[in-house]
Amino acid sequence: MSLSVDVYVTMPDGGMEVLEVPEGSSDLAGFEAWRHSVWGSDRVRALGAEFFPALATGDLYVEPGEVERFQRECALLRANLETVAGGVDPHRATVGTVSARLAHIEDAARRARAVGAGVVVW
Repeated sequence: MSLSVDVYVTMPDGGMEVLEVPEGSSDLAGFEAWRHSVWGSDRVRALGAEFFPALATGDLYVEPGEVERFQRECALLRANLETVAGGVDPHRATVGTVSARLAHIEDAARRARAVGAGVVVW
């Protein structure tokens, strides 16, 4: 099972509409196990991350007004990729793999910010 990252808009009735992933983009955000071993790990928490650790206990919803702050957190993880990937089984993930999945998340955040939408990792 894999984690996905999507851009969403909130509907007037409070529901959520997930936008299509554009050609050339990907919604892959990592393996399901990465909820604990990567994004929600103690290493990521120790860096000061606030959004990503939510994945250890559920899905991550970044509201439209929080996307810019989420992008700063993505930049923090990108600047510390070796730390972020440090405890991951090398057969399942490398710094390169974590970097690629983070790039998909960063791309979704850019797309969301451009249209005033939110980001969900689930």
